[in-house]
Amino acid sequence: MSFFAELDNIMREDPGNRGLIPSLPANPVDKLDAALNGVSRVVLLTGFPVKLEEGAFIGETDGPIGTANIAASFERLGIDVLPLTDEEGLKPFAAALRAIGCKSEPICVPAKDTEAFIRRTLDDFAPTHLITLERPGKARDGHYHNMGGAVIDDMLADTTCIIDEARKRGVVTISVGDGGNEIGMGSLRKTIEAKVPHGVEICASECAEISVVSGVSNWWGWGISALLSLKHGIDLMTDESMEMKVIKAVVKAGSVDGCTKANDITVDNLSMKVHMDILNKVRHILRREMVN
Repeated sequence: MSFFAELDNIMREDPGNRGLIPSLPANPVDKLDAALNGVSRVVLLTGFPVKLEEGAFIGETDGPIGTANIAASFERLGIDVLPLTDEEGLKPFAAALRAIGCKSEPICVPAKDTEAFIRRTLDDFAPTHLITLERPGKARDGHYHNMGGAVIDDMLADTTCIIDEARKRGVVTISVGDGGNEIGMGSLRKTIEAKVPHGVEICASECAEISVVSGVSNWWGWGISALLSLKHGIDLMTDESMEMKVIKAVVKAGSVDGCTKANDITVDNLSMKVHMDILNKVRHILRREMVN
Protein backbone atom coordinates (compact mmCIF):
# COMPACT_ATOMS: atom_id res chain seq x y z
CA MET A 1 0.00 0.00 0.00
CA SER A 2 1.33 3.45 -0.91
CA PHE A 3 2.07 6.15 1.65
CA PHE A 4 -0.82 8.23 0.28
CA ALA A 5 -3.25 5.34 0.71
CA GLU A 6 -2.02 4.59 4.23
CA LEU A 7 -2.32 8.24 5.21
CA ASP A 8 -5.83 8.39 3.81
CA ASN A 9 -6.86 5.29 5.72
CA ILE A 10 -5.70 6.90 8.96
CA MET A 11 -7.44 10.18 8.20
CA ARG A 12 -10.66 8.29 7.40
CA GLU A 13 -10.92 6.52 10.73
CA ASP A 14 -14.26 7.53 12.20
CA PRO A 15 -14.40 6.87 15.96
CA GLY A 16 -17.09 9.51 16.35
CA ASN A 17 -19.37 7.90 13.73
CA ARG A 18 -20.02 11.20 11.97
CA GLY A 19 -21.68 9.44 9.01
CA LEU A 20 -19.88 11.15 6.15
CA ILE A 21 -16.60 9.28 5.75
CA PRO A 22 -17.82 5.68 5.17
CA SER A 23 -19.86 6.86 2.19
CA LEU A 24 -17.12 8.83 0.46
CA PRO A 25 -14.50 7.63 -1.99
CA ALA A 26 -10.84 7.93 -1.06
CA ASN A 27 -9.53 11.41 -0.37
CA PRO A 28 -7.55 12.82 -3.33
CA VAL A 29 -4.27 12.72 -1.38
CA ASP A 30 -2.22 12.66 -4.58
CA LYS A 31 -3.88 15.86 -5.77
CA LEU A 32 -3.48 17.44 -2.36
CA ASP A 33 0.21 16.56 -2.36
CA ALA A 34 0.68 17.99 -5.85
CA ALA A 35 -1.22 21.13 -4.85
CA LEU A 36 1.28 21.74 -2.06
CA ASN A 37 4.01 22.27 -4.64
CA GLY A 38 4.92 25.88 -5.21
CA VAL A 39 3.47 27.21 -1.96
CA SER A 40 5.07 30.54 -1.09
CA ARG A 41 2.32 32.49 0.66
CA VAL A 42 -0.66 30.83 2.34
CA VAL A 43 -3.83 32.09 4.00
CA LEU A 44 -5.21 29.80 6.72
CA LEU A 45 -8.85 30.20 7.80
CA THR A 46 -10.44 28.40 10.74
CA GLY A 47 -12.87 28.91 13.62
CA PHE A 48 -16.19 27.16 14.19
CA PRO A 49 -18.30 28.89 16.87
CA VAL A 50 -20.24 27.24 19.66
CA LYS A 51 -22.97 28.92 21.70
CA LEU A 52 -22.48 28.57 25.44
CA GLU A 53 -25.26 28.33 27.99
CA GLU A 54 -24.91 31.97 28.98
CA GLY A 55 -25.37 33.00 25.35
CA ALA A 56 -21.77 33.87 24.56
CA PHE A 57 -19.95 32.39 21.55
CA ILE A 58 -16.50 30.77 21.45
CA GLY A 59 -14.57 28.78 18.89
CA GLU A 60 -14.42 25.01 19.35
CA THR A 61 -11.29 22.92 19.92
CA ASP A 62 -11.53 21.35 16.46
CA GLY A 63 -9.95 23.77 14.01
CA PRO A 64 -7.35 25.96 15.69
CA ILE A 65 -5.16 23.02 16.71
CA GLY A 66 -4.97 21.44 13.27
CA THR A 67 -4.52 24.80 11.58
CA ALA A 68 -1.72 25.71 13.99
CA ASN A 69 0.08 22.51 12.99
CA ILE A 70 -0.14 23.51 9.34
CA ALA A 71 1.04 27.05 10.12
CA ALA A 72 4.02 25.75 12.09
CA SER A 73 5.03 23.43 9.25
CA PHE A 74 4.89 26.18 6.66
CA GLU A 75 6.82 28.59 8.88
CA ARG A 76 9.61 26.04 9.36
CA LEU A 77 9.86 25.84 5.57
CA GLY A 78 10.19 29.62 5.30
CA ILE A 79 6.72 30.04 3.79
CA ASP A 80 4.73 33.19 4.64
CA VAL A 81 1.56 32.46 6.60
CA LEU A 82 -1.49 34.66 7.20
CA PRO A 83 -3.84 33.08 9.80
CA LEU A 84 -7.44 34.32 9.76
CA THR A 85 -10.39 33.80 12.07
CA ASP A 86 -13.15 35.94 13.53
CA GLU A 87 -13.75 37.39 16.97
CA GLU A 88 -15.23 34.19 18.39
CA GLY A 89 -12.22 32.10 17.42
CA LEU A 90 -9.47 34.66 17.92
CA LYS A 91 -8.31 33.82 21.45
CA PRO A 92 -8.20 30.03 20.95
CA PHE A 93 -6.44 30.32 17.58
CA ALA A 94 -3.90 32.81 18.93
CA ALA A 95 -3.26 30.50 21.88
CA ALA A 96 -2.72 27.52 19.58
CA LEU A 97 -0.29 29.39 17.36
CA ARG A 98 1.72 30.70 20.31
CA ALA A 99 1.82 27.31 22.04
CA ILE A 100 3.16 25.54 18.97
CA GLY A 101 5.80 28.23 18.45
CA CYS A 102 4.49 30.15 15.45
CA LYS A 103 5.61 33.70 14.85
CA SER A 104 2.42 34.49 12.94
CA GLU A 105 -0.45 36.09 14.84
CA PRO A 106 -4.05 35.59 13.66
CA ILE A 107 -5.86 38.48 12.05
CA CYS A 108 -9.47 39.02 13.09
CA VAL A 109 -11.99 38.99 10.25
CA PRO A 110 -14.46 41.79 11.00
CA ALA A 111 -18.18 41.10 11.29
CA LYS A 112 -18.95 44.22 9.23
CA ASP A 113 -17.77 44.91 5.67
CA THR A 114 -16.37 41.38 5.66
CA GLU A 115 -16.32 40.91 1.89
CA ALA A 116 -14.36 44.13 1.38
CA PHE A 117 -11.91 43.02 4.07
CA ILE A 118 -11.42 39.64 2.39
CA ARG A 119 -10.85 41.16 -1.04
CA ARG A 120 -8.39 43.68 0.36
CA THR A 121 -6.54 41.02 2.35
CA LEU A 122 -6.18 38.74 -0.66
CA ASP A 123 -4.96 41.62 -2.80
CA ASP A 124 -2.47 42.86 -0.21
CA PHE A 125 -1.09 39.47 0.88
CA ALA A 126 -1.27 37.91 -2.61
CA PRO A 127 -1.33 34.26 -1.45
CA THR A 128 -0.53 31.31 -3.65
CA HIS A 129 -2.74 29.04 -1.52
CA LEU A 130 -5.81 29.20 0.73
CA ILE A 131 -6.42 26.41 3.24
CA THR A 132 -9.63 26.33 5.27
CA LEU A 133 -10.02 23.86 8.12
CA GLU A 134 -13.19 23.41 10.18
CA ARG A 135 -14.70 26.73 9.11
CA PRO A 136 -18.48 26.96 8.58
CA GLY A 137 -19.73 27.10 5.02
CA LYS A 138 -22.95 28.70 3.85
CA ALA A 139 -25.68 26.30 2.73
CA ARG A 140 -27.95 26.67 -0.30
CA ASP A 141 -30.53 28.49 1.80
CA GLY A 142 -28.04 31.30 2.38
CA HIS A 143 -27.45 30.45 6.03
CA TYR A 144 -24.75 28.81 8.12
CA HIS A 145 -25.78 25.73 10.10
CA ASN A 146 -24.37 23.58 12.86
CA MET A 147 -24.53 19.79 12.58
CA GLY A 148 -27.99 19.76 14.14
CA GLY A 149 -29.33 22.02 11.39
CA ALA A 150 -29.67 25.15 13.54
CA VAL A 151 -28.87 28.47 11.90
CA ILE A 152 -25.72 30.07 13.37
CA ASP A 153 -25.45 33.23 11.24
CA ASP A 154 -25.31 35.46 14.31
CA MET A 155 -22.30 33.59 15.68
CA LEU A 156 -19.67 34.33 13.04
CA ALA A 157 -18.34 36.66 10.37
CA ASP A 158 -19.65 35.87 6.89
CA THR A 159 -16.53 34.52 5.12
CA THR A 160 -18.38 32.61 2.40
CA CYS A 161 -16.87 34.66 -0.43
CA ILE A 162 -13.26 33.80 0.36
CA ILE A 163 -13.03 30.69 -1.82
CA ASP A 164 -14.52 32.35 -4.90
CA GLU A 165 -12.44 35.48 -4.37
CA ALA A 166 -9.31 33.37 -3.98
CA ARG A 167 -10.01 31.38 -7.12
CA LYS A 168 -10.60 34.61 -9.09
CA ARG A 169 -7.02 35.51 -8.18
CA GLY A 170 -5.59 32.15 -9.22
CA VAL A 171 -5.10 30.97 -5.64
CA VAL A 172 -5.13 27.22 -5.00
CA THR A 173 -8.02 26.43 -2.63
CA ILE A 174 -7.93 23.48 -0.20
CA SER A 175 -10.66 22.77 2.35
CA VAL A 176 -10.83 20.33 5.25
CA GLY A 177 -14.00 19.15 7.01
CA ASP A 178 -15.53 16.26 8.88
CA GLY A 179 -19.28 16.79 8.69
CA GLY A 180 -20.17 18.51 5.43
CA ASN A 181 -21.17 21.91 6.81
CA GLU A 182 -17.66 23.31 6.44
CA ILE A 183 -16.69 25.81 3.77
CA GLY A 184 -15.42 24.14 0.61
CA MET A 185 -17.36 20.90 1.07
CA GLY A 186 -19.89 21.64 -1.68
CA SER A 187 -18.04 19.35 -4.09
CA LEU A 188 -19.18 16.43 -1.88
CA ARG A 189 -22.82 17.52 -1.89
CA LYS A 190 -24.38 14.33 -3.26
CA THR A 191 -22.97 12.17 -0.48
CA ILE A 192 -23.49 14.77 2.26
CA GLU A 193 -27.15 15.20 1.40
CA ALA A 194 -27.73 11.46 1.20
CA LYS A 195 -25.73 10.20 4.18
CA VAL A 196 -25.30 12.95 6.78
CA PRO A 197 -28.14 13.78 9.20
CA HIS A 198 -29.65 17.14 8.12
CA GLY A 199 -27.33 16.94 5.10
CA VAL A 200 -29.73 18.69 2.73
CA GLU A 201 -30.01 21.62 5.13
CA ILE A 202 -26.39 21.95 6.26
CA CYS A 203 -24.26 21.07 3.23
CA ALA A 204 -21.94 23.93 2.35
CA SER A 205 -22.43 25.44 -1.07
CA GLU A 206 -18.85 26.57 -1.68
CA CYS A 207 -16.57 24.22 -3.59
CA ALA A 208 -12.82 24.19 -3.03
CA GLU A 209 -10.53 22.83 -5.73
CA ILE A 210 -9.47 20.12 -3.30
CA SER A 211 -11.75 18.98 -0.48
CA VAL A 212 -10.55 16.39 2.02
CA VAL A 213 -12.29 14.88 5.03
CA SER A 214 -11.21 13.13 8.20
CA GLY A 215 -12.78 11.71 11.34
CA VAL A 216 -11.87 15.00 13.02
CA SER A 217 -10.82 18.00 10.96
CA ASN A 218 -7.78 18.68 13.17
CA TRP A 219 -6.21 15.45 11.94
CA TRP A 220 -5.47 16.87 8.52
CA GLY A 221 -3.16 19.30 10.29
CA TRP A 222 -0.97 16.25 10.88
CA GLY A 223 -1.75 14.87 7.44
CA ILE A 224 -0.62 18.02 5.64
CA SER A 225 2.45 18.27 7.90
CA ALA A 226 3.31 14.70 6.93
CA LEU A 227 2.98 15.43 3.22
CA LEU A 228 5.15 18.51 3.55
CA SER A 229 7.69 16.53 5.56
CA LEU A 230 8.02 13.90 2.88
CA LYS A 231 8.10 16.47 0.11
CA HIS A 232 10.89 18.53 1.68
CA GLY A 233 12.82 15.76 3.42
CA ILE A 234 12.46 17.22 6.92
CA ASP A 235 10.33 15.93 9.79
CA LEU A 236 7.82 18.70 10.50
CA MET A 237 5.52 16.60 12.67
CA THR A 238 4.41 17.49 16.16
CA ASP A 239 4.46 14.98 19.03
CA GLU A 240 2.25 14.06 21.98
CA SER A 241 3.91 16.51 24.33
CA MET A 242 3.39 19.44 21.99
CA GLU A 243 -0.19 18.44 21.19
CA MET A 244 -1.04 18.39 24.89
CA LYS A 245 0.57 21.79 25.29
CA VAL A 246 -1.47 23.18 22.41
CA ILE A 247 -4.86 21.83 23.48
CA LYS A 248 -4.30 22.95 27.07
CA ALA A 249 -3.52 26.45 25.79
CA VAL A 250 -6.62 26.47 23.59
CA VAL A 251 -8.85 25.32 26.45
CA LYS A 252 -7.30 27.88 28.78
CA ALA A 253 -8.22 30.50 26.17
CA GLY A 254 -11.87 29.48 26.59
CA SER A 255 -12.37 27.01 23.75
CA VAL A 256 -14.87 24.19 24.19
CA ASP A 257 -15.52 20.78 22.70
CA GLY A 258 -17.93 21.37 19.81
CA CYS A 259 -20.03 18.32 20.71
CA THR A 260 -20.18 18.57 24.50
CA LYS A 261 -19.69 22.34 24.91
CA ALA A 262 -17.39 21.49 27.81
CA ASN A 263 -14.27 23.57 28.41
CA ASP A 264 -12.13 20.45 28.59
CA ILE A 265 -9.23 18.81 26.75
CA THR A 266 -11.36 16.84 24.32
CA VAL A 267 -12.17 17.35 20.65
CA ASP A 268 -15.49 16.24 19.13
CA ASN A 269 -16.25 14.28 22.31
CA LEU A 270 -13.17 12.11 21.80
CA SER A 271 -10.48 11.75 24.44
CA MET A 272 -6.94 12.85 23.75
CA LYS A 273 -5.91 9.19 23.72
CA VAL A 274 -7.96 8.69 20.56
CA HIS A 275 -6.34 11.70 18.92
CA MET A 276 -2.84 10.71 20.03
CA ASP A 277 -3.34 7.26 18.51
CA ILE A 278 -4.05 8.91 15.16
CA LEU A 279 -1.05 11.22 15.53
CA ASN A 280 1.27 8.32 16.31
CA LYS A 281 0.00 6.31 13.35
CA VAL A 282 0.83 9.22 11.04
CA ARG A 283 4.23 9.66 12.67
CA HIS A 284 4.95 5.93 12.25
CA ILE A 285 4.23 5.76 8.51
CA LEU A 286 6.09 9.02 7.91
CA ARG A 287 9.23 7.84 9.70
CA ARG A 288 9.16 4.55 7.82
CA GLU A 289 8.71 6.33 4.48
CA MET A 290 11.49 8.85 5.15
CA VAL A 291 13.92 6.07 6.06
CA ASN A 292 13.12 4.25 2.86
